[in-house]
Amino acid sequence: MNIPTDLPCLKGFRYPREVIAYAVWAYHRFALSTADVEDLLAERGVFVSREAIRLWINRFGRHFAQCVRRDRPRPNDKWHLDEVVITIRGKKHWLWRAIDADGDVLDILIQTRRNAKAAKRFFRRLTTQFGEPRVVITDKLRSYIKPVSALASQADHRAHKGLNNAIEVSHRPTRKREKIFGRFKSHRHAQRFLSAHDQINLIFRPRRYQLTAASYRHARTDAFNLWADYTVEMAA
Repeated sequence: MNIPTDLPCLKGFRYPREVIAYAVWAYHRFALSTADVEDLLAERGVFVSREAIRLWINRFGRHFAQCVRRDRPRPNDKWHLDEVVITIRGKKHWLWRAIDADGDVLDILIQTRRNAKAAKRFFRRLTTQFGEPRVVITDKLRSYIKPVSALASQADHRAHKGLNNAIEVSHRPTRKREKIFGRFKSHRHAQRFLSAHDQINLIFRPRRYQLTAASYRHARTDAFNLWADYTVEMAA
């Protein structure tokens, strides 16, 4: 990654911010465990424990995700909403996810229920952040009906399972990471990780099948430059 090498170290941290930013990037960009990131750093002569890497990811993953949210363009006004079950410590939880028509993740929320109250809570978060959508596409879960009509009365609500294939694809990285983690350890762990992971992957996973090779390389360079800027903004 093309990251500046003359940045001041963060107060209280042994390694420079470039190393920390690289660890956070590698962990979220690829399907890696903290042990894998530990090995990548060791190959580069940086010897750090996986526990330290875990702390870096928890602390600074949120920083990078917030920077991405702050700088991304206004989302498309056509939203897809869906919920998928995940198991945390043997108990069923529901991951509520919303994406726009371009496939960019708007928000995620882990909840213990799949009912009207949970749907309203999630949809209110979305409208508070992004305003009212023009179109809302959901599956046939009836719990969406009242929240959408109450919070986005002018929106065209389309409840049809076959229209939501895009968001079904968006769930796949979550399933992949679940296998690596051996299930999420807690509600807080899942929410914290997925909130950062989905945002960071917005800039590092452009839709390659829609781009020429030159356009993809340009998008990747832009993403690395953004990451370098966000690295400069890191604070202890």
